[in-house]
Amino acid sequence: MSARIFSPAKTAMQSGKAKTGHWVLEFDPEMRKKIDPLMGYTTSGDMRSQIRLTFDTRGEAIAYAEKEGLAFRVEEPKETKRRQISYAENFRYDRRTPWTH
Repeated sequence: MSARIFSPAKTAMQSGKAKTGHWVLEFDPEMRKKIDPLMGYTTSGDMRSQIRLTFDTRGEAIAYAEKEGLAFRVEEPKETKRRQISYAENFRYDRRTPWTH
């Protein structure tokens, strides 16, 4: 049984950084998901895929996985690349391409 430890990124609907900065331990699926023929739901017999543990720090998550004897991998969070632009940039006189409608 293996698990992955990661820090979730903010969702596309968030403008701030709320609910980020914590670390999550999720178990990797052991069984494939299948479609229920009667209702069409996706089902699985793997109950551990429903478990999602949160920790304040990366060290706490790693310590828990080692204490429980879990094989784990740590996925480092990616740095966001933000380009600072302003509304005034649309009307600069030295633009490469002219601004028109």
